[in-house]
Amino acid sequence: MRKFKSPQAGKERRPGRKNKHLIRNIVLTTFGILFITAGTALAVIYSNFKGAISQNTFVPTKLKKMRNVDSVLSNSKPVSILLMGTDTGELGRTWVGRTDSMMLITINPKTKKTLIMSIPRDSMIAIPGYEDTFPQKINAAYEYPANGKGHPETTINTIEKWLDVPIDFYGIINMNALETIVNKAGGVSVSSPLTFSYSQDTAHDYGAHLYSFTKNSTQYKYYDNGSTLTKTSNTMDGAAALAFSRMRYNDPLGDYGRTLRQRLVFEAIAKKAGTLVTQLINQKFLNSISKQAKTDLTFDDMITLASNYRNALKKTSSDHLQGNSYSYNGISFEVIPTKEKQRATNKLRKSLGLKAATTGPKFAGTVTNGVTIGDGDSSSVAATTTDSTTSAYSASAQQSYSYTAPAVSSSYSAAATSSSYVAPAAAVTSSSASAPSAP
Repeated sequence: MRKFKSPQAGKERRPGRKNKHLIRNIVLTTFGILFITAGTALAVIYSNFKGAISQNTFVPTKLKKMRNVDSVLSNSKPVSILLMGTDTGELGRTWVGRTDSMMLITINPKTKKTLIMSIPRDSMIAIPGYEDTFPQKINAAYEYPANGKGHPETTINTIEKWLDVPIDFYGIINMNALETIVNKAGGVSVSSPLTFSYSQDTAHDYGAHLYSFTKNSTQYKYYDNGSTLTKTSNTMDGAAALAFSRMRYNDPLGDYGRTLRQRLVFEAIAKKAGTLVTQLINQKFLNSISKQAKTDLTFDDMITLASNYRNALKKTSSDHLQGNSYSYNGISFEVIPTKEKQRATNKLRKSLGLKAATTGPKFAGTVTNGVTIGDGDSSSVAATTTDSTTSAYSASAQQSYSYTAPAVSSSYSAAATSSSYVAPAAAVTSSSASAPSAP
């Protein structure tokens, strides 16, 4: 059995493969899709859903929420849900994992709009309550306290303090669940924002189980042995959707391009949600999927969302926090400038119908271990530690690609229908001196 070890500051804890990790990060929660759009179908299968949810899925947090969520739902006010995807559930991983995909969703029934804000997994953070481990990546917050269990409340608390935006609920899902959902949905069609290939075996553009996607096309090709064409299709099954969502190394936008593709898959499933519900209503499937997903939405909360919020999915837009690449102690981070955090805070609070407010502290928590890092608004800022080790980061390189999605029906406005993203600069190297690790 794998022994759990506490994560350390600036250290990537990944079992198995050195300097290599598959990007197993698509955030999709059954509850953000099935239950928001289910509508009257829920009344028919009430007992089946309630049994599966009550037994396996509902996991409340001990965190005191920023506002009264019961009042928010009962008065049909805009609601926020943090959707997280963990790197467990594949390749035999059953340990706690990290939330390598994070999307903060706001649903406004009054304006009938939904906003999907992606949060870069590598965002540099000081986890509140664990500031002595700074710097950490935001996807590591889920691992604290480091006791071998997942802690959504730590991630929620970190993001709330960082952005000064209330998070009403959370949903978390692993990779196995996503593949199951896509297959049960009969697959999804997504127009690729770029041309690329991805092997499930190597995480690169070569090897067995190779998928090839073409820019501005829904068609993809699959090569079982990596070279002989096995299948051509315009509809992704679960395995193809995961391949489409995972690729990072050959995307000029890096992780930002990956999160764009995740949002495209998310929205493709959301568009089919009404049909999806009728295909998934059986106790066996619900029990299976609920074991791979957790949420603090009660069954009654889901009924309320299905009844009062489903029209907000008719117009969906997406965005992301843009950072600057940074290398500390040989580990790559993204430093999100205060101006960019403020922009995201403004947009999220407006979508929730809240008054404007100043964004949260630069790194959420107060750094206590002597490490000092610049804000990131300038093109080059020095970072120093107590032993005078220095490193630097630079502003985003002007490397980008544009993506225009095919036309969609008037009842649904897809995110990224006219998107242009800027890739972060390659992380610069640190000096040869070694920065101290936190205890």
